[in-house]
Amino acid sequence: MAAVDVEDESILASIFKDSFAENWRENPDFAAYLSELSSYGLEKLCREPERLAEERAQILQQTRELAFSNYKTFIRTAECTQEIYRDFGQVEDCVSRLLDKLPGFGEKCRNFVKDAEEIGANRRMNSLTLNRHTEILEILEIPQLMDTCVRNGYYEEALELAAYVKRLEKKHSSIPVLQGIVSEVRQSAQLMLNQLIQQLCSNVQLPACLRVISYLRRMDVFTEAELRIKFLQARGTWLRSILCAISNDDPYFHITKTIEAYRVHLFDIITQYRAIFSDEDPLLSTSEQLVNESAIFHGWVVQKVSDFLQTLETDLEKGVGARLDSLLGQCMYFGLSFSRVGADFRGQLAPMFQTVAFQTFQKAVGEGLNKFQDDMNLYTLISVPSVLGATIPPVVPSTQPGNLQPPMVLLDFPPLACFLNNILTAFNDLRLCCPVALTYDVTTCLEAALRKVTKLILAFHRAEETAFSSREKELFVQFCSAFAEDLVPFLNRCLQVLFPPAQIAQILGIPPTQVHKYGSLGCINVNSVLEPLEFILPKKESISTVVTLSTDVDITSAEPQKEFVTAEHSTSEPLEHHRTDAHQESDGPASTVSPKQDPRQAP
Repeated sequence: MAAVDVEDESILASIFKDSFAENWRENPDFAAYLSELSSYGLEKLCREPERLAEERAQILQQTRELAFSNYKTFIRTAECTQEIYRDFGQVEDCVSRLLDKLPGFGEKCRNFVKDAEEIGANRRMNSLTLNRHTEILEILEIPQLMDTCVRNGYYEEALELAAYVKRLEKKHSSIPVLQGIVSEVRQSAQLMLNQLIQQLCSNVQLPACLRVISYLRRMDVFTEAELRIKFLQARGTWLRSILCAISNDDPYFHITKTIEAYRVHLFDIITQYRAIFSDEDPLLSTSEQLVNESAIFHGWVVQKVSDFLQTLETDLEKGVGARLDSLLGQCMYFGLSFSRVGADFRGQLAPMFQTVAFQTFQKAVGEGLNKFQDDMNLYTLISVPSVLGATIPPVVPSTQPGNLQPPMVLLDFPPLACFLNNILTAFNDLRLCCPVALTYDVTTCLEAALRKVTKLILAFHRAEETAFSSREKELFVQFCSAFAEDLVPFLNRCLQVLFPPAQIAQILGIPPTQVHKYGSLGCINVNSVLEPLEFILPKKESISTVVTLSTDVDITSAEPQKEFVTAEHSTSEPLEHHRTDAHQESDGPASTVSPKQDPRQAP
């Protein structure tokens, strides 16, 4: 296809100027025709309009013929064109509506794809769940299995389940179902912990203790120090339950059973603790240990010993009768057995028993004083009793060392005889448990009682002196002489049998002859006791405070617990059988107490 070059175009533009439309220039047929036209000669060029007119007429004729012969086609074409225009309009409307709905449809398609993917994933998960049904069921049944194991005592299996659940929690802590399983397993583990501790609160033996502590260690809920404390607390609870079950109606029965329970069960607890927890194991001990674990055990043992001593002190205050020596022996044996575990508390016992022994003696002396005061208020000086002491045959001195016979002359004076009986009863009770440390206290107590007796005698003299006959005055002087020359020296000898001067001298590190220089140590100050009665007593040589014992008393004996025979047993029948009718209401005869074993020795 030819194109009009620049030169031809400029020529044509100058010839025709604006004779043809601008868009014709772009038509290749127009350009070819102009080129052809420019090549014509003049003659041909002149005939060109005629040729064009003829050609036009010919074309018009052909067109008419074509239109005439094909008018139906043209009509149909027009109709089709109209229908096409109408259909295209409808298509355009439908396409417009389709375009409006396409975004929503696309969104729904995307949602559908997403839902389809989720359904597919769920289907795959369900398929996987179905394939792993057995394993999943086992995991879901772990809490129930754990609870069954704990309640039936299968602690080994329960610990394995707890460890497995703990590993699952570390790997899949975000799964809600697994979180529920972990929570239920923890509840069962807490139940297991309570059961194990409850076992420690019962009568459990060493092998069972070892198993329980092993389980507690594997549970890893306590540190080593906390585990020791929990063990001691649980065993202490069990020990308290045993002690609380002991009847406390009888103080002696209560304290003896308490001693037995402490000695047996507390020693077992200590043995169990030392077998379970090793304070000397180099593998368990560390240089940076924050808690002194051995101090935990020591403090607990000290606390239990303190509780026992408190119970002992309470029961001693309630009174255990004349069985103090037996009780002391049991306590000493208890303390001796605990010396093997480093908890010897025997040094704490002496002050307690010393206090109780002295309080018992002091109470007995006080009762004797009250009885003497009552007897003096009812006493009447008559001449009938004066023959009683003379009619009783002299008593042959006992061949048994330490056996003291009361003065028979006191039978003529019932108030003095009853007072001596009461004091001898107190001595017999005291000698069963007679610490040497009580020497001063017992001596001063007895000396104070004798001074009180002296005051009561003087009060009787002041009240009855104006009404005394010569015979009654003579009898009263004999009464005072018996008190000064027989009763007081006899009590002095009794004191020296209870507290031998040789033993006191050995403790003090001095010769026996120097003991009297230390005051009221096993010897009554006779002068201070009898000084108020000097104006009544016959004039004699001054009475020495150091009394020479009779030959049948062995003062060098190593055992101070000797037998005292009361005044009522110095004859073949009780003292009351020789008293006047005015004093038949006096107490019955005191029994003779046989020698006992030294309470310092373990029974």
